[in-house]
Amino acid sequence: MSGETVITVVGNVVEEQVSLRYTPSGAGVCKFTIASTPRTYNRDKQAWEDGATLYLPVSVWRQQGENCGETLTRGMRVMVQGRLSQRSYEDKQGQRRTVYEMEADEVAVSLRSATAKVTKASSSGGGRQRYEEARQASSREGMDDPWGSGVPGTQAQAGGWGGGDEVPF
Repeated sequence: MSGETVITVVGNVVEEQVSLRYTPSGAGVCKFTIASTPRTYNRDKQAWEDGATLYLPVSVWRQQGENCGETLTRGMRVMVQGRLSQRSYEDKQGQRRTVYEMEADEVAVSLRSATAKVTKASSSGGGRQRYEEARQASSREGMDDPWGSGVPGTQAQAGGWGGGDEVPF
């Protein structure tokens, strides 16, 4: 849509476990917060200095949201591009509050200090049903892989973030 504010933010995932939920119609939505801290070089002190950290809530929908829910973990460096929005509300004390949120169009992991092996995720739809069926099947089979997610083709693994070497996109 025209007139929307599109931004790109690079930062680290804040939550230990990102939130992956499903709407009643079955659409996945992943919610997480990224922390982005600017660094500048102070020539007088001959040292790098961190600026104020921006904490930005992000929501990612549908298949990409499911992939994020399976992939992202705390501390993972990501690049998120999407639409910035703000909304205002009144808190319990009657104070007017404004929050900024980002609805992501694209999410990518940074390879600056990590490696990843990309595995194409299935695009057959019905993610929640596929996830539940695969989870039940893997628990019946007694998978020996402690890093496996239980979802064929969508293993939540990355070389620098918890073992394994596959990251779905």
